Amino acid sequence: MPPTGAAPYPPTPRTTPSRSRERVSYDRELVHAILDAGYLCHLSFVRDGAPAVLPTLYARDGERLYVHGSTGSRPLRTAAAPDPEPGLPVALAVTHVDGLVLARSAFHHSINYRSVVVHGTARPVTDAAEKDRALDALVDGVVPGRAADCRPANARELAATAVLVLDLAEVSAKVRAGGPNGVPEDSALPHWSGVLPVTTAHGAPVPADDERAPAPGYLTAYARS
Repeated sequence: MPPTGAAPYPPTPRTTPSRSRERVSYDRELVHAILDAGYLCHLSFVRDGAPAVLPTLYARDGERLYVHGSTGSRPLRTAAAPDPEPGLPVALAVTHVDGLVLARSAFHHSINYRSVVVHGTARPVTDAAEKDRALDALVDGVVPGRAADCRPANARELAATAVLVLDLAEVSAKVRAGGPNGVPEDSALPHWSGVLPVTTAHGAPVPADDERAPAPGYLTAYARS
C-alpha cells in the first residue's frame, strides 16, 4: 500500500467520465484496495483493426500490474513484437459487484460496485527473476500462500507462459454504494425497494481423487473467509 497521503493518480481525458463523475476517485489507496480484492480482469485491445477483450488473471506489485497469458495468444505475441518497440496499448478493467439495487421504477434500478480501469501500454516481462516473482504473485493472488506449496514451473512450462506488465499511471476508480434513487411520486407504489447484497463465497476444499492428505490450513482458512 502507498503511504498515507500519497498523491492521487492524475486525471486524464481517458480517465475522466462523461457521467456520474461524483463516483470517480483517483485515490491510490482505494485503487490498490479494489485491485487487491480480486484476481480476474478483462484486458481490452485492438486486434486486426477490431476491438477484442480477454478475461485473465492479474496481480498487483506496487505501482504495476502483472497479467497472465500464453506465449501463443495473439495479445502476447503482439505485445512482444518490436513495432517499433515491444508493447500493446490496452485498457484493463476490474469490477466487484456488491449489491443489486432495486428501485420502485425500472429506470432507477442499479448495482453497487467497485471498479478500476487502467489505460496504458502492456509490455512482456523478459527478465527471468522478475517473471518468477510475477508468476508467484499471480498464484498467491488467487490463493494466498499457494505459491510456496506447489511445484514451480519447469523450463518447458515457463517457455509456454507469458506475463505482461502494465504500469499504474493512467488509472481511475469508480464506486457506487447505498440504496436506490427515485422520484418522490414513486414512494407510494406497492413495489419493494432496497438492496440485495452480493458476496463472493469460497466453499470447503474438494480433494483430488488421488489426494490423501488433509487440506492445508491456508486453504481451509481462505474458504472460511
